[in-house]
Amino acid sequence: MTQGDPQLAKAGLKKDWTPTPEAFHQLLAWLDEGVDSGGERYLEMRGRLASYFARKGCRSPDELADDVLNRVARRLFEEGSIVDAAPARYCYIVAKFVFLESLRNPEHSRVDLPSSELSDAEAVPESPDLLLECLERCLAQLPSADRDLILEYYRGEHRLKIERRRAIAVRLAMTPNALSIRACRIRGKLERCVSACSSGK
Repeated sequence: MTQGDPQLAKAGLKKDWTPTPEAFHQLLAWLDEGVDSGGERYLEMRGRLASYFARKGCRSPDELADDVLNRVARRLFEEGSIVDAAPARYCYIVAKFVFLESLRNPEHSRVDLPSSELSDAEAVPESPDLLLECLERCLAQLPSADRDLILEYYRGEHRLKIERRRAIAVRLAMTPNALSIRACRIRGKLERCVSACSSGK
């Protein structure tokens, strides 16, 4: 991860946001959970995330792993803490959503992998079509207000996404943190629905 300008990072408006030294050390400390590993926990988590995306057949597993850790670092930097889940679990929650997003991005489209290279737990559909169908089906099952909110919440990239979220919070008379919590709950429902749908449960 490269070091960005602190003022731009604090403003949260830099298109390709990367952690400042302060934000990066905050991420390291969070991953260490009170025990200084000298960066080993970070390297281990990055490797596990890259392996996760590789098993999913993504073309850029390292890039997607960095994307996950950047998103986590950004939330830590902006909110000061993450109490939703333990570090490893939270990183994988973010990774699952990044994977779903990647299915819509041609640059990260998946490659075919022999089924013998995948464990039963990590086996993926032969094509992203199933996950996309499940995502659309699960979105349709949400109340219209939740569906509109989650689609708007994750639309756009970087600066536009941040500005849109601020506008949503103002429109709904919510604090940014309350909006984030609501979006997280909706996303959790979607992830559970997509997982059940794609596994045939």
